[in-house]
Amino acid sequence: MNFNLMHPAEQIVLLLSRVYQKGLTTTSGGNLSIKDSEGVIWITPSGIDKGSLTAADICKVLPDGTIIGKYKPSVELPFHKLVYETRPDVSAVLHAHPPALVSYSLIRKIPDINIVPTPSEVCGKVGIAKYEVPGSDALANRIVEEIKKGLNVVIMENHGVITCADNLFEAFKRFETLNFAASIGITASIIGKPVSLTKDQLKIYSTKGNNVLGEFIPNDFSSDERRLRKEMCALIHRSYDQGLFTSTQGTFSVRLDKHSFLITPYGVDRKYIEPEDLVRIEFNWREAGKVPSRSVGLHRLIYDEHPEINAITVAQPKHVMAFGATHAHLDSRTIPESYISMRDIVVLPFGTNIVDPEKLSASISVHSPVVLIQNDSVISTGTSLINAFDRLEVAEFTANTIIHAKMIGNIVMINDKEVEDINQAFHLN
Repeated sequence: MNFNLMHPAEQIVLLLSRVYQKGLTTTSGGNLSIKDSEGVIWITPSGIDKGSLTAADICKVLPDGTIIGKYKPSVELPFHKLVYETRPDVSAVLHAHPPALVSYSLIRKIPDINIVPTPSEVCGKVGIAKYEVPGSDALANRIVEEIKKGLNVVIMENHGVITCADNLFEAFKRFETLNFAASIGITASIIGKPVSLTKDQLKIYSTKGNNVLGEFIPNDFSSDERRLRKEMCALIHRSYDQGLFTSTQGTFSVRLDKHSFLITPYGVDRKYIEPEDLVRIEFNWREAGKVPSRSVGLHRLIYDEHPEINAITVAQPKHVMAFGATHAHLDSRTIPESYISMRDIVVLPFGTNIVDPEKLSASISVHSPVVLIQNDSVISTGTSLINAFDRLEVAEFTANTIIHAKMIGNIVMINDKEVEDINQAFHLN
């Protein structure tokens, strides 16, 4: 999907629908706008159901202030206009009220964007604007005080968040990513004290993906590869819809043969990724014209050293990452099914996947198919795409149930004797 070739009204409807469907705003809350190359502002209408908007509902505001459309524009039009006047580099503004970020706005704090590495990379520095009445010039001025500093993300006290960018999808990425960090921070606080990444650790992360690969043009695509491309995209879409991936974060790969595999591309929207977007890797070569995930080197190493592994996922689901951010122990011995699926979860320090991938690969076995990298990600491996995906799903399910159990009482895990009974019953030894 070429998002930037869509009409501005269609872009707004598409992304507002995603915001609403993910529960990040309400029927009446939030507003999006785009300023086109002719200086026209396209903006959501005021008080219209965000779950059923069409392109015909979007308001058009001409440079002279003339309003064209079936409805009145959002009451927040003043701050949209002032942002565009203040920052000529900005062509899109997104404002919404996601619960996690509203929670931070109520305590008037900025979420820790260094709880995992991607938020600081995507969002940059985050500002906070003092409270003013919605729709007022005073609120617009408060927001612009922060925007003038070159910030692209601003929390609004007792209100919500605004993000801006040179295109609406980039503004959405910043919105989604900050909310992702806020959600991890809130969830992590239930089980312990989150640990922030240091500048040195973030510097390590910035070296991720320095894999120099040549290019090749595939001669053909086997029937098996075509099938796997379709299956992989279906699971990527499911991962996004279930909150296991974000629009630009989350990786799948699947082995094709001894020396080749398919992997998710870098920077392509996971919601709409298509089979032709996936990247085939052969030895040290990548499919021409495509950029693979920055973890491609790690995937290649795991496949080389583990012939029994045919699929890998890398993700940052919020409940698992709550354990990763607090460095708390994630125990699979909650219910028999969780233990059978994941066995013993290996935990490794942040950066292991970048500076010592051999150690990570060596830690994977049939007894430990899931690895949690502190403050980074969870890696699940399997004999097939669905097997690796299931382990990712079970990891998030397990983390979720432990966190909720902690809120209602003392947890009793399956004991060593019961684990041994499971091992014998299911021939896991």
